[in-house]
Amino acid sequence: MPGAFPLLPMTSLPANRALTPHPEHPAPAVAGIAVAVAAHGSGGLQLDYHLAGDLAALRLPSPAAPVAPDRLWAHTCFEVFLRRGGEAYREYNFSPSGQWAGYAFAAYRQRLENVTLPAPHLEWQVAEGSLSLRVTLPAEALPAGDGELHLALTTVVEQADGPLSYWALAHPAGKADFHHRDGFALAVPLALPDL
Repeated sequence: MPGAFPLLPMTSLPANRALTPHPEHPAPAVAGIAVAVAAHGSGGLQLDYHLAGDLAALRLPSPAAPVAPDRLWAHTCFEVFLRRGGEAYREYNFSPSGQWAGYAFAAYRQRLENVTLPAPHLEWQVAEGSLSLRVTLPAEALPAGDGELHLALTTVVEQADGPLSYWALAHPAGKADFHHRDGFALAVPLALPDL
C-alpha cells in the first residue's frame, strides 16, 4: 500500500464516527469501521478511515496505478457522499488498490456525465488486523453552496468468499442505499473560500 501515516487525533469534530453494517449484509470478519472527519487547509476536508478485523477473510484489491475507474464500489472500498443544500451531491470511492473514482449527481442517482472532480490525496496503511486510509479532499472537491456540508460516510466490504457488506453512519429503512438522502447523517460546519 502506498504511503503510511500516523493516526492523528482530529480536533474539528468528535474523532471517531462508528459505521454499522446493514442488517441484511453482515461481515463477521470485521470488528468495526470508524471514520474521523476534520477541516483541512483552505476549505478542504480530511477523512481518516479505520477498518479493524481479520483482513485475511476479506478480499482487498491489490495495488494499481491511481486512475478513476467505474465500479470500485462493487469491491472493498471506503466512500464518502457530500451534499450542501439542494438535491445535488458528489460521491467519492477509494479502493485499497490506490484507485479512486468521483461522481457528480444533479439529484438522487441522476449522474452528471462529463464532470471531472478534483483528485483526492490518499495515504493507505495496512497493519496486522487493520486497514486505514487518510483522504484529503481539496476545497474544489466539495459541493458549492452555502450552509453546512452534509456527509454520508460509507464503506463496502467484500468478503473472501464473495458476499458484500454495506457499512454506513446511518442506513435508511429498507435495502442498502448509500445515495438515499437519509444517509447524509453528519453535518459539518465547513465554509468554502472564494474560489
